[in-house]
Amino acid sequence: MAVYTCPRVFTSSSSSYCCRHHPDLATRRAAADKPGPRPRFAAGRVDATAPFHGLSSLILRFPPNFVRQLSTKARRNCSNIGVAQIVAASWSNKDSDLSAVPAASAVDAAATAADLVVPPQIGAEDDLAATAANAASSAAVDDVAVFGNGVQFGGLPDLKDASFLSSDGSIAIHAGERLGRGIVTDAITTPVVNTSAYFFKKTADLLDFKEKRATSFEYGRYGNPTTVVLEEKISALEGAESTLMLASGMCASTVLLMALVPAGGHIVTTTDCYRKTRIFIETILPKMGITATIIDPADVGALETALNENKVSLFFTESPTNPFLRCVDIQLVSDLCHRKGALVCIDGTFATPINQKALALGADLVVHSATKYLAGHNDVLAGCISGSMKLVSEIRILHHILGGALNPNAAYLIIRGMKTLHIRVQQQNSTALGMAKILEAHPKVAHVYYPGLPNHPEHELAKRQMTGFGGVVSFEIDGDLKRTIKFIDALKIPYIAPSFGGCESIVDQPAIMSYWDLSQSDRLKYGIKDNLVRFSFGLEDFKDLKDDILQALEKI
Repeated sequence: MAVYTCPRVFTSSSSSYCCRHHPDLATRRAAADKPGPRPRFAAGRVDATAPFHGLSSLILRFPPNFVRQLSTKARRNCSNIGVAQIVAASWSNKDSDLSAVPAASAVDAAATAADLVVPPQIGAEDDLAATAANAASSAAVDDVAVFGNGVQFGGLPDLKDASFLSSDGSIAIHAGERLGRGIVTDAITTPVVNTSAYFFKKTADLLDFKEKRATSFEYGRYGNPTTVVLEEKISALEGAESTLMLASGMCASTVLLMALVPAGGHIVTTTDCYRKTRIFIETILPKMGITATIIDPADVGALETALNENKVSLFFTESPTNPFLRCVDIQLVSDLCHRKGALVCIDGTFATPINQKALALGADLVVHSATKYLAGHNDVLAGCISGSMKLVSEIRILHHILGGALNPNAAYLIIRGMKTLHIRVQQQNSTALGMAKILEAHPKVAHVYYPGLPNHPEHELAKRQMTGFGGVVSFEIDGDLKRTIKFIDALKIPYIAPSFGGCESIVDQPAIMSYWDLSQSDRLKYGIKDNLVRFSFGLEDFKDLKDDILQALEKI
C-alpha cells in the first residue's frame, strides 16, 4: 500500500487549494490533465427546507476529473483507519490558478428566496462560467447543489430498490457505501471522521447553512459522516426512511419514549421485557405524568381494553422478548393501535433485521441495541431507531438536546460488523435451534423457551413473521439455584456475562445477573426462577457447543 503525506502550503495570496497526488502516480495524473470537455453530474435537487438530518438521504458526488477538489472539512477531519487510507494527496497552490466564487450573500438570498441557491463549484474556467450561469438563473439549475470546494450534493439512489442489492446479505455489506458516501475517499472501507465540530470557511457559508440554502455538518453531537453511513445501512436493511444512531440501546429506548409520549400520556407495554426498560417505564415516566398499562405479549384483548379506556400514545414492546422469547403479533397490534391513533414501536434486538422486518409488518418504529447482533463482536455499545422521516426527525430533535451521541469509532466497528451480519445470524439461528431440540429432550432440563420449538406458545406466529428464530435459548434446569450454578460453572466455552448476539457464546443466570437485588418472591413476580438459564450461542462449532453443554449437564 502506498502511504502519502499531506503537507499544506498556504499563502496569503491564495484562497483555494487543489489536490495534487503523490509523484508516484504522476503518469496517471497526466492522462487526467488532457484538455477537452469534462462531463458533469446530474442529480436530485437538495431540499432547501429539509433539516440537517436530511443529509442521511444525500450523497456526495465529486467532479469527474482525477484531480479532485477535496473538501476542506474532509481534509482536516478525516483520519486514517487501518487500510482505509483517507486522502492520498498532498496540498499545493502551484498546479493551477483556481479561484472560488463567493457564496450567496444575504442580499442574493433575499432575491432568490423562492428557489434553491446553488453555491458555486471550484473548477476550470469553463466550469466556473457554467456555474455562474446556473446561479444567475434558477431556471438553469440542473438539480444539483455544489459546494464552493467542488463537492456536490445529489440524490442518493434507493438502495432498497437497487437490483444488485436484492438480498439482506448484500444490503448489509453495501448499503450506505457502494453507491457513494458523504466522505472524500476512494477506500473500500468507510473511514472514521474523528472530530467534535465542523468549520465554515467564511460567514457567508455559515449563513447559507443557517438559512437552509446549503447542507453541512455543524457540531459532532448533531451528526458525523461515519455515523451517517451506518444510519443509511440500517435504514436500507430495515426498509426505513430514516435511522438515528445513539450511544446505547437504552439511550435509544428512553429518548424515543420521552420524545413521542406527551406529558400526561399513556403507553402500553408487555410483562416480559428488559428489566431496565421496565424500571424506566415504572419509575421515571410517572415523574412526567406518563402512565402505563402492562399486558401479556399475547393478550390482544387486554391491548384492546387499554386502547379503549385510555388515550394511548404508544405501544412499546420487544419481539421476541427478554428472556422468555415471547412473540407479539406485530401486524395485528399495529392494526389495532393505528385505529386508535397510537404508534407501535418494536424492539427487534433479539430478532435482528435479518430474521424480522417489523416495519413491513406494520410497526411505526423499530429499535435495536446495536451492541448485540448488529455489531456482533462484543466490543461496542450503541442503539438505533428506524422508521419514517417524520417520527425519527421528532426523536432526533430531543436527541440533539440530551446528547448520547454515538462515537464515530463505534460507528465504524458496527459498519464492519454488519458486513457479516447475515452469515453470523444464519449460523446462530441454526445452532440455537439444534441445541433447543437437544435441551428439550434432556432429562435434566425442565423447560425450554425458544420460538422455533413447536411447544412455544407463539411458535406458529413466529413462523409467519420471522425467517429465523434467533441465537438465544432460555431454559430451566431441573433443580434449584445451587444446581443451576453448578451447571453454569461446569461450562467451558461460554463466558458468564450480561449480553448476547456476539461471536462468543455467553451464558447467564438471570436470577443472579439481572434480578439478584430482589427477593426470590419478587423475582417470581416476573417469572424469573432460580433455575433459569439464558444461553446466547456464538459462532463456535455446533459439536463443540453441544459436547460442552452435555458434559456440564452430566456434572449436576
